[in-house]
Amino acid sequence: MFGIGGGELIFIMFIVLMLFGSDKVPEIARTMGKAMAQLKNATNDIKSEIQKGAESNGFDTKTIGDLRVNLTSEIDKVKNNLLGDTSQYTDIRENITSEINKAKENMIGDINAPLESTKEIIEDISGPIKRQL
Repeated sequence: MFGIGGGELIFIMFIVLMLFGSDKVPEIARTMGKAMAQLKNATNDIKSEIQKGAESNGFDTKTIGDLRVNLTSEIDKVKNNLLGDTSQYTDIRENITSEINKAKENMIGDINAPLESTKEIIEDISGPIKRQL
């Protein structure tokens, strides 16, 4: 209830009891209950007035509700059709990505082969040249 746990609710009740005393707590609870009932009645009255006003001006709330449901279903159909068509593009993207990765690996291999041979040549060098490197 309102994100308040049992222990917190008991603590709040204890504080209220300490502040107002045991003789005032039932009166406060009764007043809060009446206020909540009045608020509920007021919101129900506002809803009924809005519906009466809409019906008196020629708006049928059931027709509007049905229209909303129909529009929502049509929008969902279009969305599903659009999302269904994206699967082919996903496959194309995956194919392109795999081709790019293969080309990248081939280029790295082409570059690494001469580098490895150069490293071996440098390691085989002995004498004053090696000390300078």
